[in-house]
Amino acid sequence: MAIRAWLLLFMAVALFSWTGHSKFIAYNTTSTIVNGKINVHLVPHTHDDVGWLKTIDQYYVGSNNSIQDACVQNVLDSLVPALLADKNRKFIYAFFQRWWDEQSEVVKSTVKKLVNSGQLELINGGMCMHDEAATHYIDMIDQTTLGHRFIKAEFNVTPRIGWQIDPFGHSAVQAYLLGAEVGFDSFFFGRIDYQDRAKRKNDKTLEVVWRGSKSLGSSSQIFAGAFPENYEPPSRFYYEVNSGTDDPIVQDNPNLFDYNVMERVNQFVAAAISQANITRTNHVMWTMGTDFQYQYARTWFRQMDKFIHYVNQDGRVNALYSTPSIYTDAKHAADEYWPLKSEDYFPYADKQNAYWTGYFTSRPALKGYVRVTSAYYLAARQLEFFRGKSKAGPNTDYLADALAIAQHHDAVSGTSKQHVADDYAKRIAIGYSEAEKVVAASLSQLTNSASKTGYNHSSIKYQQEINDLKCPLLNISYCPPSEVDLSKGKNLVIVVYNPLGWKREDVVKIPIVDENVVVKDFRGKEIESQFIPLSHVSVAIRKYHAKAYLGKLPKVTPRYWLAFSAIVPPLGFSTYTVSSAKGAAAGGGSEKESVNVSARNEDHKIQVGSGNLKLFYSKKSGQLTKYINKRSMVDESVEQSFGYYSGDDGSVDMQASGAYIFRPNLTYPIRYEKKIGPIPINDGIGKEIVTKISSSLKSNKKFYTDSNGRDFIERIRDYRKDWNLEVNQPVAGNYYPINLGIYTKDKSSELSLLVDRAVGGSSIVDGQLELMLHRRLLEDDDRGVAEALNETVCIADNCQGLTIVGKYYLRVDPLGEGAKWRRSYGQELYSPFLLAFTEQDEHNWNSHVPTFYGMSPSYALPDNVAILTLQELEGGKVLLRLAHLYEVGEDKDLSIMASVELKKVFNNKKINSIEETSLSANQKRSEMEKKRLVWKVKGSSKEPKVLRGRPIDQKNLVVELFPMEIRTFIINFYS
Repeated sequence: MAIRAWLLLFMAVALFSWTGHSKFIAYNTTSTIVNGKINVHLVPHTHDDVGWLKTIDQYYVGSNNSIQDACVQNVLDSLVPALLADKNRKFIYAFFQRWWDEQSEVVKSTVKKLVNSGQLELINGGMCMHDEAATHYIDMIDQTTLGHRFIKAEFNVTPRIGWQIDPFGHSAVQAYLLGAEVGFDSFFFGRIDYQDRAKRKNDKTLEVVWRGSKSLGSSSQIFAGAFPENYEPPSRFYYEVNSGTDDPIVQDNPNLFDYNVMERVNQFVAAAISQANITRTNHVMWTMGTDFQYQYARTWFRQMDKFIHYVNQDGRVNALYSTPSIYTDAKHAADEYWPLKSEDYFPYADKQNAYWTGYFTSRPALKGYVRVTSAYYLAARQLEFFRGKSKAGPNTDYLADALAIAQHHDAVSGTSKQHVADDYAKRIAIGYSEAEKVVAASLSQLTNSASKTGYNHSSIKYQQEINDLKCPLLNISYCPPSEVDLSKGKNLVIVVYNPLGWKREDVVKIPIVDENVVVKDFRGKEIESQFIPLSHVSVAIRKYHAKAYLGKLPKVTPRYWLAFSAIVPPLGFSTYTVSSAKGAAAGGGSEKESVNVSARNEDHKIQVGSGNLKLFYSKKSGQLTKYINKRSMVDESVEQSFGYYSGDDGSVDMQASGAYIFRPNLTYPIRYEKKIGPIPINDGIGKEIVTKISSSLKSNKKFYTDSNGRDFIERIRDYRKDWNLEVNQPVAGNYYPINLGIYTKDKSSELSLLVDRAVGGSSIVDGQLELMLHRRLLEDDDRGVAEALNETVCIADNCQGLTIVGKYYLRVDPLGEGAKWRRSYGQELYSPFLLAFTEQDEHNWNSHVPTFYGMSPSYALPDNVAILTLQELEGGKVLLRLAHLYEVGEDKDLSIMASVELKKVFNNKKINSIEETSLSANQKRSEMEKKRLVWKVKGSSKEPKVLRGRPIDQKNLVVELFPMEIRTFIINFYS
């Protein structure tokens, strides 16, 4: 009876509670900027990774939620009606195309209205939020262009704002090239070093004018802002359903318990004042959202409606729905003088002993795969242009999408879960396979004799096709097209394509099964070649990884590398034929040149090279000890060594070395062997493999690393230009990202290293350069991925650690002469020869074109200019992008204006019209410059005059390029 009475009482109380005098409240969200008050710009946003803990597809459809409860479809499906419910609400977004393609015309029409009204702002606009450390600038441009042109085509909108809120440090190239040069008015980001952030809060310098390029100066500067903490809302203002947080809502019904309007308004005002105290002007931005939020958008907007309503009734501060564009315009209108920022925001640490410098090298195989396929994509687009792009396919579009996604800050960075990294690689492999078909069709057409008069003869049918191009595992000595038996009269024809704009000579190296072969050039003249025996180590790597890749062992095992020098015209190809020596005795074919090696027992050294360049190696260790170049008068003691850092396991302070974090413990030398790897872990210790090149240079703590393969930035060990560095990690805290190279110098010499993929590197000792080549770790570093960086390759149940086969390149030059090699050879490393193979009878192949000139045969681009993009667009238009490769003052001969004659570049076509555009080809360059905001800079001294090429003359069609300038054009040809 007592229980029943209690239930009746509870029901009565509940009934009374719900039958009070509640009424509808119309929240006033119409507020705009109010002068004289602190204006709190509420910027609703979500950060949706295109892969991290789940694959891009899993994130989009919302599957695999045992890992993470995230569904991008839900975000956008929920967002549209929430915005329609109140015209004052706003939202910004950057992961859009896939959802858009699935919508009905009715929904698309609605969304276009939201975009046109400014309620929905498309920011950043690339296919992903790319990384800024492990990405090459050409890839950054390509993926941004792909997204920007989609937005322009669908919405006739050009994004104004750079929104790089999650990458782990920020590059100078991102600021000036992927910021100002694409037409952005501002650039916002979340992650900077914890020491830097503390000082900037104190000095009110979180927001700056960032001048990222020494060469382009103020002409490419941009307003940039780092958030006070990260990209989440202030503490206690987080409103995602089922998020596990318990931030108090605004409970404004006085008939219910926990009424808290005044309490929440006071907390809002206090947070606003706190942020205003570290920010210049009376405008502050609150980033209202974080990863995969707004799956139930109304829960966020309901609370923000209430805050705007009640905070503005209170009147102490002004709250409004806003976007980064509105915020930027408000900052600009304040007519403030802003502090100047130069260089970059690397390296990044989020706390003591936690430098995010490990990911510069993490997953080196994926990094290498991205670099190789990026180069292939550049060349494939050129060949697609020469042939004429096919609407029906095959085409390069799939590879474009796959590479764009791979630039994401959890993709090429190496910071995703293993199954996600596998997904990125799979997408690239599918795109690469499709692009191979494009290359095959293009080269088949161009090598046919009917193409002698020009190119783009898409209506002609060919019987002889180049159809066996698959050689993606050349790095493990596996290339089926070259491993053929030529003793029965067949010839192996190698088409060598040069995607660069200058004539080029380089070594082609392929595995072969028989040494009794000769190599002939495109004139039929036998040329010198060299046979290099495959080492037992190379054969073992080949067998294991080929079986892992194919599921079976190859039928044959090559005995040699065949190496020969190929000379190829600019933007063209030459053909080389490998054929049997026709019964000649061993050695009767091409000369079997051996490396010139002379043992010098008296000093235990081995000399390699008999010409101007000589390298000396230790007989005992096998490592480099001396470098002599008689031509440049260089004689330098250079020692090569290998070692590893033991990765900290986090047992002391819970901070381990992991996918993101480089936390070295002790360093150990590695005894030189022909093979390093798989990295052993049977001692229970994770390891981070490095190579060190030591010299006698007196570098005085200074060294130089590239920014995304573009500008070089001076680094000083244990020093930061923007604050007094408290050194707690003398190794990890001096590591920087490298995409092109690293060098150091003294008063007489320069020591340079170039790399074949993104890595981390430093100069920990004067005169020494260090590269981290590989990492295998056993602990997670507690930054969200929840998985140790322990990559393996498996055959059935037999798994071993991943082996990396890569290259780095060394050179010593007199002071002031190293830039030529770093820039010109660096560009050749990025864009190697594209090789295509076919087997042909000698008689049949003679009817084909032996060499092809994509430009006028008498013309080549200047040595300081590269073609970054030559691509056919929709409607037959062509995208051309040209880059000056040198910085101001970098080289006495090549840091000068260069001219490109387009009539000679396109000598087989006639240009009808040409229009210069922004870097991402989504607006006219002239219109972009007219709209550009001009910012006042505090204490800025007068800079040297910035030089840029003049507008192109439609008659002469000559493009001028000054140092570090990149110019982009849309070209229409006469049909």
